[in-house]
Amino acid sequence: MTALAIDIGGTKFAAALVRPDGTVTRRLEVPVGRDPEATLVSLVREIRNDRDVRETGTGDLVGAGIGSAGPLDAVAGTVSPVNIPAWREFPLVGAVSELLPGLPVALAGDAQCMALGEWWRGGHSRSRALLGIVVSTGVGGGLVLDGVPYVGPTGNAGHIGHIAVDRDGELCPCGAVGCLETIASGPSMVRWALANGWNAPDERPDARALSADAARGTPVAQLAFQRAADALATAILTTAALFDIDDVVIGGGVSGAGETLLAPLRQAVAKRAGLAFLRRLNVERTSLERDAGLYGAAALVLPVAG
Repeated sequence: MTALAIDIGGTKFAAALVRPDGTVTRRLEVPVGRDPEATLVSLVREIRNDRDVRETGTGDLVGAGIGSAGPLDAVAGTVSPVNIPAWREFPLVGAVSELLPGLPVALAGDAQCMALGEWWRGGHSRSRALLGIVVSTGVGGGLVLDGVPYVGPTGNAGHIGHIAVDRDGELCPCGAVGCLETIASGPSMVRWALANGWNAPDERPDARALSADAARGTPVAQLAFQRAADALATAILTTAALFDIDDVVIGGGVSGAGETLLAPLRQAVAKRAGLAFLRRLNVERTSLERDAGLYGAAALVLPVAG
């Protein structure tokens, strides 16, 4: 029994074959490219036709689980990722179903899958209320409550990146003002740092370079991370007040900064948490790195247990 897991991000697509015990028999990752649909088709075909896959066999393939950047419509099977302008109400489920005739295809948000993956394979199966946050090109979130992913009627529950944290803030690509994503996403942090005097290195200025400068003690880089941590803390505490969260797991490329992000984030959460049940929040970085979303996507179609 094997699931095809697909992770649709803002800058890369990944796919893997995953078994119910968590074994990954094959994994591929490619940049989105100029034609996202062609990239998707090529990725799915390649992972099914790879020699190693043929040797292990795909006859036991039970279906495909997809985690995609949002917003999305899980009922219609469409996605409109903010950071993939070419896809607006793109029929993602239909496109994958055409490549896998006769097999079920399930869709959830990429951060929802990250949270589910952490609950299943990341050592959080005892958590009754888990919030997963992906901090990367955008900011996404997902909830696992009592071992069940909570996706809401349209599949968009947990969309923490679009909680308003600054009513006088920037206009977000989603159309709202002051969303968490306008402050805490990698590109937003870099943009703010450059506007406030960051002397970026000669190579391409990105969140990794900003993180390195922050770790070296560069004040404006550190302030960019503090600003992001403060905004994240506001959104986390808002979510925790609504859902009585036990654990918060941070993933995505920006989480690679480690304690440069997590230390000020934990401090901000502890400082701002008022009610006793909010002060018990455990905040940590993903233990599954880039594979958390793939595990969660696989869990959408596999019989899994925590």
